[in-house]
Amino acid sequence: MDRKRLFTGLAFAAIAAFLLASFVYHEFKLASLPAPVIVMKQIVVAAGPLPLGTLLNAKELKTIPWPSNAPMANMFARPEDCTNRALITSVSENEPILESKLAPVAAGGGLAATIPEGMRALSAAVNDVIAVAGFVTPGAMVDVLATGSTKESGNITKTILENVRVLAANQRLESRNGRPENVTVITLLVTPADAAKLTMASNSGKIQLALRNTIDSQSVNPPPVLQASIYGLEGAPTPERHIVPAAPHKPSAPPPPYVVDVIAGGKRENKTFPSLDKSTGESNGQTEQSH
Repeated sequence: MDRKRLFTGLAFAAIAAFLLASFVYHEFKLASLPAPVIVMKQIVVAAGPLPLGTLLNAKELKTIPWPSNAPMANMFARPEDCTNRALITSVSENEPILESKLAPVAAGGGLAATIPEGMRALSAAVNDVIAVAGFVTPGAMVDVLATGSTKESGNITKTILENVRVLAANQRLESRNGRPENVTVITLLVTPADAAKLTMASNSGKIQLALRNTIDSQSVNPPPVLQASIYGLEGAPTPERHIVPAAPHKPSAPPPPYVVDVIAGGKRENKTFPSLDKSTGESNGQTEQSH
């Protein structure tokens, strides 16, 4: 029995040693294989942070190696292919320059190059609260709320623009009440019709910006809010009721009496019997005529 157990143990040990040796041999064989060669090519990236509207030149661009098996759509291989074109969005250092981030050829530089055809850029001076405490930055999407007053409803707030893109947010020095103050100037990308709305709201009342998620493009069109409704009052004053006096009652004409021919003893008489007046409940009187 001891020899049988010994032979069985040796057999299992030999099998385990064989499997382990096969695994080690396989791993060494894989390690000895040459690494796959990754073909690289050059792509154009930003040499440093570049703001929206920058007119690109060779100093602001550089090339870096990029795997050829992982291409990006509309990328550039040479800096001269994208010079003298303006950025329509801000880019970070080493961020690839793509066709979708550039204004059309010969569009020029600056903010004007970032405005698509049919659109307008309109600026409005706001304070930090209206500008959502500094969180409104280029590329952000906002709603514009206007607060004013009307003769019919009093003070009212209404969302006049939705899902509007911010092109620029700058600071400028203005004199207010005899003191210099920093004023935030927000430039929005709007249609010509929306530009007229925004101008009217800025001049006739106050505007407020509401920051929204850049991927939330749904139009909500919320109803306007009246100041009176905030305090639980009626939204509009109750119109006065004009009571028209009733016309005076005119008594109706009495009904005609009944006339009956009565013949008694060769004598003929006409007797009149009064009819009952339904409106007063009184009779009209009685008359007799003899023939």
